[in-house]
Amino acid sequence: MKQVCESENVHILKGVVSKNHVHVHVEYRPSLSVSDLVKRLKGRSSRKLQQEFPELNKRYWGSHFFGIGYGCWSTGNITDEMVNEYLEHHRKPDDDGSNFILE
Repeated sequence: MKQVCESENVHILKGVVSKNHVHVHVEYRPSLSVSDLVKRLKGRSSRKLQQEFPELNKRYWGSHFFGIGYGCWSTGNITDEMVNEYLEHHRKPDDDGSNFILE
């Protein structure tokens, strides 16, 4: 995810990686569509996971690792502070304080 974001000039403000989903709060240029960014993130991470864990190929045939669609984004009444507070909710007491939280 970090490599894709770096290559697309996307700044990761905060992220949470859980066992079955990922939350990422990012800042990106207006010319980059959310759907293109999500497609790249899901495609790259799917390939990497299937390379590292070949047994996934048997379970997820046709390289369809992730579900269709993606979460939400907003330019409205949701503030950065609200998003960061939500993501911090996932932090365990012994976390190192980094911007990426691993559950």
